[in-house]
Amino acid sequence: MRIAEAARALGMSPRMLRYRERLGLVPRVRGREGRAANTHRQYTPEDLRAIELARELEDRFDVSPAALAFALRAMTEPDVATAVRRLGEALGRLPATRVDETERERALRWLGRSGVLPPPRPVRRYPVRLSGLPPSRPSGPGQAPGR
Repeated sequence: MRIAEAARALGMSPRMLRYRERLGLVPRVRGREGRAANTHRQYTPEDLRAIELARELEDRFDVSPAALAFALRAMTEPDVATAVRRLGEALGRLPATRVDETERERALRWLGRSGVLPPPRPVRRYPVRLSGLPPSRPSGPGQAPGR
């Protein structure tokens, strides 16, 4: 559906919907017939659900669309996240962390995204055996544990 229909369905003006899109609170069009050169964006039911979710969060936590958009940036952009963490530490709202740990995490994320590091290996879980007790066996349907 086009913007006028989507705005009407959401109970907002097309101008507000465009504002939310500029803030990044409207899903991006990816790999679908959503927006091509000289055409209007088509909103899907999934887009409308995501926009409604954003509005619900704004209402529940009493934040503006701009504040919610910034929170998303702080979660997805490492430089913004680091700056916000430092502010939180300076204000005493977050426990202080060592800069080395923050820089290490940033470097590991970068290396992972760049493909330099191999994918993480699955964690192996080994059964724990307490001394003097028989090893536990998984119980099947209708069996008591340990039998």
